[in-house]
Amino acid sequence: MATFVRISGPPNSNFLVGYPGISATLPRIEGKVEIRPAVGVSASVNISLVTVSLQRRESINPVADSVIRSQLSSARKEITDIVGKEMLLFRCPAGRESEAVLCMDLPFVIVIPYGRGGEEIARRVPPASLQLDKRSAETFYELVVTVQQGHQDQRKYAFPVPISRYDTLSTFGMYNRPESAERVSDHLVTLGISLPRWSYGPLDPVSVYIKLSPNPESLSKAKKVTIQSITVGIDEEIIYNHEGDEPKRNVKTLAKHQQSVGVRMPEAGYFTNLGLVFPARELRDSEGVLPRGRKEYPMYSVAGFTTTGTLYKIEYYLTVKARMSAARDILLRQPIVVCPFDHAGCKEEMEAIEQAAKDAAHISPDNPMLPAATIIKADNPAGLRALGMAMVQGQRKPLIE
Repeated sequence: MATFVRISGPPNSNFLVGYPGISATLPRIEGKVEIRPAVGVSASVNISLVTVSLQRRESINPVADSVIRSQLSSARKEITDIVGKEMLLFRCPAGRESEAVLCMDLPFVIVIPYGRGGEEIARRVPPASLQLDKRSAETFYELVVTVQQGHQDQRKYAFPVPISRYDTLSTFGMYNRPESAERVSDHLVTLGISLPRWSYGPLDPVSVYIKLSPNPESLSKAKKVTIQSITVGIDEEIIYNHEGDEPKRNVKTLAKHQQSVGVRMPEAGYFTNLGLVFPARELRDSEGVLPRGRKEYPMYSVAGFTTTGTLYKIEYYLTVKARMSAARDILLRQPIVVCPFDHAGCKEEMEAIEQAAKDAAHISPDNPMLPAATIIKADNPAGLRALGMAMVQGQRKPLIE
């Protein structure tokens, strides 16, 4: 007998509870698997086994954006992983092939790993859902319900669940401490930079304090150096197959700002502040219409963000280049973190994260206190009532309480 299977989340909220990447909120998926007859109302279905798991599906195609990609479609690599543990929701009693049921509601909680498990892949925080342009890399999650009906084949039902990560929010204190770096050219000139903060989202201002100073031991030579221009840029580096034998790097400059200087190196050094705006992707089309989002992926106004999957890794760098005459040019690349939400959006989330952490404090990850399963068997005299039906003078009618 055909079955109808769906997953419903908690009332008025999403399946996903808590904030992945923030362990204090105990990120988890709460819901219940609902099984009903697919045809007819009172026709029972035979169920032997029901399980649910959260699966991560990841794929890359490093040549997707090349001109010759039509010949290289086989370059796509895919992996499927179970996140956390597969949960057994129902198994019919020993010695019986299946149980005839009218309806089943099987609650479950899947705790999303939140430990920084290092080599223990099972404990790593799963990467956020993401699809890059031309599907060169993608990660998405599905809740997969497996139903075994007697000696028939197992059937799987997949329900997409978009997952975001919240550990890169630019409002966290660790990203708001200044970062500095230095690089020397020809032992004559030192380029030093300082960043007031180092996590950025779409349309966030990026400012960098720059200092070019002469080497006091070679001052006469250093004073002959002319600073021609200083360029600040943001680079995105995608490393495909980063854990494999042949990693492929793809570097793209997202934004750039050049300032002409044309000044001889002063004895006290040259100081300047340069800035640019982190680029954002326009989500609306030419008519200002927001296209319907895909169920697997949240809508972000950035094309990519800092993330590490099994098959790919995305990193970002702030680059500062000083062009000089009478000395070699200096290029400095400073790693930065890119968050999918802008600074204002990150601020809005902070209060909700604090509340989610308070709520999670009462929950034990090992025993999250699930409500009892509801299983109405075919021989239950009140079975029809559970399905919203009643027998009136030998005929089935909708039940009116």
